[in-house]
Amino acid sequence: MRITTWNVNSVKQRLAHLLAFLAEAQPDVVCLQELKCVDDAFPRTEVEEAGYVVATHGQKAFNGVALLARRPLPLQEIRRGLPGDAADEQARYIEAVIPTATVPVRVASIYLPNGNPVGTPKYDYKLAFMRRLQAHAVSLRAREEVLVLAGDYNVIPEPEDVADPAAWVNDALFLPQTRAAFRSLINEGFTDGLRACDGRPGLYSFWDYQAGCWPRNQGIRIDHLLLSPQALDRLVSASVQKHLRGLEKPSDHVPVTVELDLG
Repeated sequence: MRITTWNVNSVKQRLAHLLAFLAEAQPDVVCLQELKCVDDAFPRTEVEEAGYVVATHGQKAFNGVALLARRPLPLQEIRRGLPGDAADEQARYIEAVIPTATVPVRVASIYLPNGNPVGTPKYDYKLAFMRRLQAHAVSLRAREEVLVLAGDYNVIPEPEDVADPAAWVNDALFLPQTRAAFRSLINEGFTDGLRACDGRPGLYSFWDYQAGCWPRNQGIRIDHLLLSPQALDRLVSASVQKHLRGLEKPSDHVPVTVELDLG
C-alpha cells in the first residue's frame, strides 16, 4: 500500500497536477491538505473518475483536508475534526479506516496550523492543536493498529530539514517549543517514515514561491508521515516526489509517500 501526503495549496487550481499524479504514481491512499474549498466545491467527479473514493472536510477559501482511496478500497469510520475543542471550526483533520485483505489501515490527513506571527493567538492555537493531536494520537496508538498520521505539520523537526536554519530561527515552524512538541508526539511511539528510510540532509517538501527558493533549493521539510509500530513493521520505502515542484503553476509543497507491505 502506497500512502501519499500532499498539500496541494488549492485543489481546484492544482486539479490537473493532482489527476496527473494519480495516473502516474497510482497511490492507494492520498492525504490532501489546504483544499481551500467547501465540500460541495471539491472536484469529486473528476477524482472519482480517476478511480478514487473521496472523503472531505472542507472550508471556504482556507484550510480543508481530504482522504482519497483507490478503488476497490473503501473509506470507513470517517472522523472529521480533531477531538479536544468543540469550538474549533477550522477544517484541519480527517481520519478514516481503510480495510484491506489482510489488516485494516487507519490514516489521518492533518493540516497543522502555521502559527505565525509568534507571540499572537495564532501561535497559541498551534501549540494547543499539537497538544490535542498528541492526546488523540495516544488514544489511537492504544488500538495497536497499522496507523499513519500524515500531513503538513508546519514543523521543521531538525536543522538538517532546512537549507538555511539561521533564516528560520524565529519562525513558528522552527522554534524550540514547536520542535519540542513534535518530538513529544514522536515519543509516544511514532516514527517519521521518511527518516526511517533516508537520513540524508537536504530532503525537502516545501519551497516558498518567493525569492527564488525553488531554483536555489532553499527548501524545508514540513510534510511528514508518522507511523505506529505496526505500520513501521511493514514499512518498505519512503520517497519525496520533488519533480512536481518544477511544474508550471505548482503547489509550493510536493508529495511525500511511504509504501507498506500488508502481506
